[in-house]
Amino acid sequence: MSFLFVFKCRFCHMMNTYTIKKQPLHQFVQRLLFPLPATLCNTVRYMFIQTQDTPNPNSLKFIPGKPVLETRTMDFPTPAAAFRSPLARQLFRIEGVKGVFFGPDFITVTKESEELDWNLLKPDIYATIMDFFASGLPLVTEETSSGEAGSEEDDEVVAMIKELLDTRIRPTVQEDGGDVIYKGFEDGIVQLKLQGSCTSCPSSIITLKNGIQNMLQFYIPEVEGVEQVCQYCMTVQI
Repeated sequence: MSFLFVFKCRFCHMMNTYTIKKQPLHQFVQRLLFPLPATLCNTVRYMFIQTQDTPNPNSLKFIPGKPVLETRTMDFPTPAAAFRSPLARQLFRIEGVKGVFFGPDFITVTKESEELDWNLLKPDIYATIMDFFASGLPLVTEETSSGEAGSEEDDEVVAMIKELLDTRIRPTVQEDGGDVIYKGFEDGIVQLKLQGSCTSCPSSIITLKNGIQNMLQFYIPEVEGVEQVCQYCMTVQI
């Protein structure tokens, strides 16, 4: 677990280039050493960003210390999918970033390969996240539905599957920087989409079988198996 304290301050307009040139160096240094009156300066902006490892070595969880999406999640597996979020687009501009995922209070960034050093990527990711939150821009430009919420048309089995996912399974997966989204239920097979750090995680199949499938089958006898569906990968049935 690593931490970063990012601090940025802008001096007021009185500290312009002309003023600095007219002052002796020792007077200018004294001004830097002592805080300027709050009424003369812009607000000091800072953010404490925590990082947390995930089961996927290519994904890292960034926790900005403030809400991200609060009650939902959004997955951006490709730069094309990031058109809905200015922050996601900016993160994809960092060389080596492969995927971005927004959770209730965290941001998961996935790099292209294990050969890339996180220590080289972190500074740009930290700066991008901090600058975006300081800008006050909306995280998402349009409302979208993730499709996992229950509806009146759901039958009893589907309603039980969704409730179990939302109350017992998804919170655990989100702790690891990812999410699991219900996509359908047909012929006893539950179709799920893994997002965030879970997308390319080497242990994702184990997570599906030993974790999700076993729990669903324990509480819901109608469930015969779990199937992973992904727009960018092959469908895998457990």
